[in-house]
Amino acid sequence: MFGSSNSGARAYAKVDIETGVVAASPHKLILMLFDGAMVAIASAIQHMNAGQIENKGKAISKAILIIDGGLRASLNKKDGGEIAENLDALYDFMGRHLLMANLRNQPKMLEEVYALLQEIKGAWETIGITADQTAAAANAPHMGKMPAYDALAPRPNSFVSA
Repeated sequence: MFGSSNSGARAYAKVDIETGVVAASPHKLILMLFDGAMVAIASAIQHMNAGQIENKGKAISKAILIIDGGLRASLNKKDGGEIAENLDALYDFMGRHLLMANLRNQPKMLEEVYALLQEIKGAWETIGITADQTAAAANAPHMGKMPAYDALAPRPNSFVSA
C-alpha cells in the first residue's frame, strides 16, 4: 500500500539535492560536481572489488559523465587562459583513465583519478574561502576596531557562582 521507507529517504534526498542546486552559487555547483564524481568513483571501486560488473560500469559511466559533461563543459577556455586549457587536458585524461580502469578492472586507476579530483577540489574550496572572505570584508560595515558579531562565539555566562 505504501512505499518503503527506503524510497521515501531517496525522494527526500533528491529534493534536498535539487534544492541545494537551485540555491547554489556557480562556485558551489562546481564543488557539487567534484563531490558527485568522487562518490561515483568510490562506488565504482566498491563494485569492482565486489565483482559487480554492471554496477561498476554504471558508476564509472556516471563519473565520466560528471567530469566531461559537468566539470569539463563548464570551463571557459576563452577567458580562462592556460589554467582552463590545463584543466581541460586533465579532465580529458581522467575520462580516458576511468575508461581504461573499467576495461582493465583496475581499482588503482580509479584511485588515481579520485586523488586528482580531490586535489583540484581542495584548490576550489580554497578559492571559495578567499572569495567569501573578500566579499565579507567588502560588505562589512565600518565600525572602527569593534569586533564583528559572532552568534556562535562563547558568551560569558550570567550565572552567579555559589
